[in-house]
Amino acid sequence: MKNIEDINKESVKKILAKRKIPEFFAGDTIKVGVRITEGKRERIQHFEGVCIAKRNRSINSSFTVRKISFGEGVERTFALYSPIIGSIKVVRSGLVRRAKLYYLRDRKGKSARICEKIKKKIGADVSEQTSKDYTIETKVPPPIQKQTETDKVFTAASEKEKKEESKKETPKAELKKEKLKTEKK
Repeated sequence: MKNIEDINKESVKKILAKRKIPEFFAGDTIKVGVRITEGKRERIQHFEGVCIAKRNRSINSSFTVRKISFGEGVERTFALYSPIIGSIKVVRSGLVRRAKLYYLRDRKGKSARICEKIKKKIGADVSEQTSKDYTIETKVPPPIQKQTETDKVFTAASEKEKKEESKKETPKAELKKEKLKTEKK
């Protein structure tokens, strides 16, 4: 006799075989394509917002998405494996320190923003062939080297020279000052 947990695992495997669900977490801005039926027609409407909570419970998994619409906060909770969900796309990854972001409900404007998680690019020059005619080349900057004591002294001296040069006036400016002095007398 099968356990309920085994049945749930099998149904999750069937759903994942049919469609791909990306890995996302709380704090990520996601775009959820929701299937809406109007009479006989069916269409997909996108709901884009910040994922403020995710609940992992096998087939009962769900996530909550919050967005601001016309100055009002709108939250919607979706079942992760529901047939209503057409697609899920991660727009940007957020850098947060907690699993549930319910504190965003009380915040407005700039205080409700979430920092973006920057993914590091590792590697040397990479060239990818997209088609027969076009080649995209991406160049990664060389690693930053630590400055030695002599380098620090040299850069400090060059900075002082630059400041002194900027303080010196051009000959035209000096002539204008002399003309003003003679006119005042």
